[in-house]
Amino acid sequence: MTTTAPTVDGRVIALAHYAGRAVLESVLAGHGMTFQQSVTLRPVAVADAAVERDALVAQIADALKIEAAGVHGVVEELAAKQLITTEGPKVLITDAGRELQTEVSTETGKISARIYDGISAQDLATAGRVLALVTERANAELAALAE
Repeated sequence: MTTTAPTVDGRVIALAHYAGRAVLESVLAGHGMTFQQSVTLRPVAVADAAVERDALVAQIADALKIEAAGVHGVVEELAAKQLITTEGPKVLITDAGRELQTEVSTETGKISARIYDGISAQDLATAGRVLALVTERANAELAALAE
């Protein structure tokens, strides 16, 4: 465990992100999934009803900062794996997709519990507020660069 706390900056945030993502990708690989497939499947799995494909694609493209065409391809990959079905503009989770999402969530939940063990609720809340603000500001900068 690190005994000296580094100042939070883009590098520290990126290192934490990539360490966590590497753990997730290792779990996903064991289930034959990619990171983008997992990120796309989750909102469909947790929805109470079918989701609009275009809204899903926009949400994932914005979250991952990728082109919508790439997300449409991921939706097709998930359909080919029979984890979702597409009915016109709607996307629905299949039983296999729900089962896979549950397995991955359970596995990563256990790992996350170990990673966050011993970190106070106050520290986690502070980190959450800081990271939300950094995300908001970075998204604003990205939007300004796109103008």
